[in-house]
Order: sequence, then C-alpha cells, then structure tokens
Amino acid sequence: MSSVESIEVLIGRIGKPHGIRGHVTIDVRTDEPDRRFADGARLRAVPPKGSAFGHPVLTVAASRWHQGILHLLFEELSGREAAESARGVLLYTDIPADASPDDPDEYYDHQLVGLAAYDVDGTRLGEVTGLLHGGAQDLLTIRTVDGREALVPFVKALVPVVDLAERKVVIEDRPGLVTPLPEEDE
Repeated sequence: MSSVESIEVLIGRIGKPHGIRGHVTIDVRTDEPDRRFADGARLRAVPPKGSAFGHPVLTVAASRWHQGILHLLFEELSGREAAESARGVLLYTDIPADASPDDPDEYYDHQLVGLAAYDVDGTRLGEVTGLLHGGAQDLLTIRTVDGREALVPFVKALVPVVDLAERKVVIEDRPGLVTPLPEEDE
C-alpha cells in the first residue's frame, strides 16, 4: 500500500482559441495557476458531452498571461482549428492527498469536507459536506445537526477558524445563517 495517495482536482476549463498557433484561453479553477499549468504539466482532459475531442491527456508546452487571462499552448494541439476543437474541455491534475496550498489561508475542497462545524461558543452546528465555488465568493455547505442544508459564505468574518488538525471549522453563526430564524423554529 502506498503511503501517499493522490486526489484528482479540477484546475481549469479551456476557453476560446487565441491566435493561429493553437493557444487557448483558460478559465482558471485553481488558486495556484502558475504551479498547476507549468510547462511540461500533463493534464487529464475531459471533453464536454457530445464533443469529438480525442485527447485524454494534454501537455502544457507554453503558458503566458495576457491582460489577466491565462493562455496555454498544448503539445497535442497545433493550430487554431485544433484549439477550437478543445473549447469546453475540463482540465484535471492529481495532487497528493496530504498536500496543502502554498497560502496558509487557502484550502483544497477535499480538506474541508467532513470537518465538524461549531459556533463560537462551541455548540456543534453540523458538518461540512462541500464547497460551492461562486463568482463573488465560495460557500461552505453545512449539513446541520437537524438534517438541513445551510450555505455559509467562506469568508474570514463568518468562518474565523479552520483547524485541519482538529478537523473543525468555527462559524460566526447568526440567526438564519446556520441556525433557523426564531419564527422558523417549530
């Protein structure tokens, strides 16, 4: 049995072609794009439903940032037509299960799922069941002790403590956030 297992994570989606040589724009889904899309990185490619795209793996040949948008060139895609055929392809990579992001205030989704959720007084609120990535902010999905689902903005003001060693998060709960509003209690 291997001492280090890996987890596959979604890191991006291929957008529109850029230029004639096969560069594509990337909708980045990772907080570490320079690390995940480094030259030579081999990424699992999952085409959208109904696509005829035929490359299960793509290898980053070159990367550059242009006006805040990541552009990649893949060894397997030569020319604009090949780049156009890759539009919508999801890109995945494997990371060690025990890996952590470089920034101590960032977490991989799998690190948060299963953490016990408590309020600031130590009352158990439930368990983290997922993380929804939104445009404005991420939302922790909490399965409450009474079986409801609550969404908590994953911001420092509302989630002041994430303790992976203790397997818990602390939520600055407010009526209606995780605990029901008084009129909802029955």
